[in-house]
Amino acid sequence: MTLNKEELTKKVNDALNQLRPYLHEDGGDMELVKITDDGVAHVKLIGACSDCSMSSMTLKAGLEAQVKKIAPEITSVVAYDESEG
Repeated sequence: MTLNKEELTKKVNDALNQLRPYLHEDGGDMELVKITDDGVAHVKLIGACSDCSMSSMTLKAGLEAQVKKIAPEITSVVAYDESEG
């Protein structure tokens, strides 16, 4: 499957922008780092989100659900692991 990464990046960022006000209320944020060829969106957790115990739920229940509505080509959303590069 060939993904149009430019289009998908815009769609994922649109989903992030819809959730961003809720993240900012808690002192956090997220940014899209990359989308892999198999449709996995890697998102970096910033501020309060980076060490929040609810961050995995925010990714899966909130962001992933929103992203899949806008960009069904995305198979999952995961927290970016800086050790992976």
